[in-house]
Amino acid sequence: MDMDTIRAFVTVAELKSLSAAAFRMNHLQSNMTAKIKKIEAHYAQQLFIRSSKGMELTVEGKRLYTHYKKLLSLWEEAEQEMKQLEPKLRLGTMQSVIGSEITATLAGLYEKYPQLSVTLQTGSTAEMEQALMNGTIDLAFTIGASSKTEQLHYKKIGLEEVVLVGKGAVPGMSLKSILPGATVLILSEQCLYTSRMAQLFSDFGLPKAPVTQVAVVETLLQFAALGMGITLMSKRIVERLGVTNYLELPAEQRFLDKYVITRQGYELSPLEKQFIEASHFL
Repeated sequence: MDMDTIRAFVTVAELKSLSAAAFRMNHLQSNMTAKIKKIEAHYAQQLFIRSSKGMELTVEGKRLYTHYKKLLSLWEEAEQEMKQLEPKLRLGTMQSVIGSEITATLAGLYEKYPQLSVTLQTGSTAEMEQALMNGTIDLAFTIGASSKTEQLHYKKIGLEEVVLVGKGAVPGMSLKSILPGATVLILSEQCLYTSRMAQLFSDFGLPKAPVTQVAVVETLLQFAALGMGITLMSKRIVERLGVTNYLELPAEQRFLDKYVITRQGYELSPLEKQFIEASHFL
């Protein structure tokens, strides 16, 4: 049982989709299917069932997933230590992505590598792309991509659901009743949510809305809840922060692509692979 097959199982389990897992691992879907069948044949047990939610793990599959996650972590630890690589991470991400997931992941790595050096830069997607090209970071997690420059490698890792947050943004309300005359709250002018909000106003034939910039996610959402304006934000972040007043967008406007971005030709270190494996952002 090779590590690529083990990683295929874990990726399908986490994404609940053969096609999404094949895309992430840059494999043909038929190859991913073959790998899953190989594992099921090896253990003579059904490990996945298809449901309305996608590929769901069976009880036996959940047990194996726990063991395989440990194996992947141990493999990357061995690679890191045996190659005597410097324990360092130079990461970039949008402010809206920073949260308990990344904090917990870094805390776990610090326990393994007390000498770990971490550079964590936050900003808009465009700022992350520029930092990568400047060489100040090596790896960026972004929602959306602003330039798709040839100097960078973009690996799509999934979709992020975006919702509209505001005092009147509750299920049953329509965008047509909420958008006119509203003040828009943004993290920054360069934020992808800002351009998506502008597109919403344009789609409804509305004039450009007045804008208030609030650079802190928690404060921005508090202002929206108080009725000081409306904003677009990741549903995952909104629910994590306990916000209850939000409106789901129409299907064609609801999702943004998520990416891991590196410089072209950059080879991930074992430590960076450990971080990616452990990060719930993925």
